[in-house]
Parts: sequence; structure tokens; C-alpha cells
Amino acid sequence: MLLQFVYSPQDFVTDVLQRGDVRPPPSKFDTLIRAGWTDRMDRGLFRYRLGDLQTRVLPGPSGYVAQLNIQRGIERRKPQEILSIQQEFNPSQFNFNKINADEIICEMTKDTGGGVDLPAGQLPRPSRIVVLINVSPLEFGHCLLVPDPSLCLPQILTRTAVQAAIESVLLSADPGFRVGFNSLGAFASVNHLHLHGYYLDHELRIETDLVKPLIAEKRFYRTLGFPVGFLFFAEPDEVDTAARTVCEVTDFLVGENVAHNVFLTRGCPPGGQTPSAKERRLRKGVRVAVWPRKACFGSKEESAFNVALCELAGHLPFKNKKDFECTTEREVISIVQRYLLPEDAFHQLEEQLVKHLLTL
Repeated sequence: MLLQFVYSPQDFVTDVLQRGDVRPPPSKFDTLIRAGWTDRMDRGLFRYRLGDLQTRVLPGPSGYVAQLNIQRGIERRKPQEILSIQQEFNPSQFNFNKINADEIICEMTKDTGGGVDLPAGQLPRPSRIVVLINVSPLEFGHCLLVPDPSLCLPQILTRTAVQAAIESVLLSADPGFRVGFNSLGAFASVNHLHLHGYYLDHELRIETDLVKPLIAEKRFYRTLGFPVGFLFFAEPDEVDTAARTVCEVTDFLVGENVAHNVFLTRGCPPGGQTPSAKERRLRKGVRVAVWPRKACFGSKEESAFNVALCELAGHLPFKNKKDFECTTEREVISIVQRYLLPEDAFHQLEEQLVKHLLTL
């Protein structure tokens, strides 16, 4: 029988602090994901045994977290042929309705407390999220969050998916639990709507990066560190509003055929000045980073690492030992820069997005 995980906002963890402090015990969500993931690893359902990954923090102000994960580069499923950011779902290709049922950890459902009144003509959004292991894991607990696989949705974010992503981060008591999304043309390998979730026991710069407000009332910012992107901030009582605004941005990007990566993590409240020690420790809310980038179609890949959701956030899974040991921060920045929009194109897009959001 498929394990059901029913949650409500009362299950959100609000007392998460930065690493180095005394942590709260694992939440119900953490316990379920960790136990289910470990069980599947023990049963041999992954393509390789992950083990403890060699890890080093690259010298430099960016604090890049480098990890050696040779097996993922060798064993991961061959990416599907992607020709368009708006490519339709193809049932003949691999999708998450074709997986081994034993790979499913649980099914997440939000308890809405007896129903929600919706505007006339609006249908209720599907809330069923299937959580399954990623058989080629990046890190401990690497799972996929798949909104109702039977809907056969293409790899384009929906409000339900973004809401589930934010809520998953809030359900975890571990500040190292992250969620991310790769659009088509941004190293998504399967055209069936899914997000990645995993644990990484290292602080990333995106958690505390300085920002510039673009539309303060919508919690919409531009990051000031490298790589420059857009950022949203959601506290536990702002999930619905944040999910809607994030989707207004990603829908616009899809409409303009702009590839993008999204990364969600616990983070301190955004600000334009260096946060105080107390502010740096706060992890009550969720930072949602959105990076528009150049689209990549075909089989082109970097030899050291691919530039997708975790790499843009500062987590670098290396494919070979030489690059892992020798690559410098400067070289990482050079590789990442090749996938970002030119500065003038980014600022033009920023102006368009601000105008778009102000009209909604």
C-alpha cells in the first residue's frame, strides 16, 4: 500500500537556525524521507551506492561547495531529446508513470481543513504530490517531487508545484534540505513535471546573499552576488502568495522562450545591507531563486559539471577527480558565465518582468 503523508501548515517548522546551532529533532517529513530513501538504498533500487561524497569548499568569497560524484555522470539516465522550452509531453518517452512502484517513498497531500471556496469557474488545483527516489542521486535523500503523475504535465512549473516545493522546505527541520527545478533547455532530462529535493549539509551563499528590491510588496528582488538572478522570499503564512508570484515570473519566461533554473532553500530575510549575526542565523522563511539563462538543446555538456539548479546555487557535483581537485573559483565562474544571459539582455528582461508584475 502506498504510504500517505498528510500535512497542514501546523507541521511547518519555524525554529530552524543556521548550521552550528543546536538543531531541532527531525520533523515527521525528514523522518519519512530519510527512512524511505535509506530503505531503497539498502534494497538496491538505485543505479549506484552513494556513500559519503568527497567534499571541499573552494577558496574564495563565493564559498562553492564541490563534491566528487563520478557515478552520477556515468550511470544517470540518458537525457531526452529536448527541442523547445514549451515542448509537449510525449507519453511514448520515459516518464514517471513508467517507474518501478518500489521507488515511490510516499504520496504527499495537504489537509485543507474541510475544503476551500473557489471563485466561480475555477477548478480546484490538484494537490497529490508523489515523492520518489532519484535513482541517480546527487546527495543523501535525493528525491523527486512529482505533481500527480497521471496528469502527464510537461516540465513547466505550475502554482501547485511551486507551492508544494515551498511547503516541502518548510516541513523540514533541517536547514540543509533544498528543492530545485530545471526547465526544458536548462538541463531538465525528463519532460514530465518534477522537482528535485535533497539534503546538503553545507551553507550556500544564496541563503544570505544581498538583494535589491524590485517590487517590495511582492517580495520580488534581484540578487547582487554572482550569478545574478531574481529572488523571492516566503514566510510560512505567505506560501500561496509567493507561489502565485513565482509562477507569474516563470510563466512569463516560458512565454518568452527563456530557459530557467529555480532553487529553494531556507534563508535569512532579504536585505540590501550586510545582515547582522542574528539575521544571518534566521531560517524562518524560504528563499526562492530564479535564474534566467541561455537555453541548451542537444547533447552538449561540460566535462567538469553541468550548469543547472544546484550549480547556480553554489553546489558543484563534479564528474571526475581531476576537475574536482584542481578547479578554482575563478574557473567555476568562467564556466557558469557561459550559460547566463548577457548583462544587457538580463536588464531588459528585468524591466519587462517588473512591468508585467505591476499590471497583474
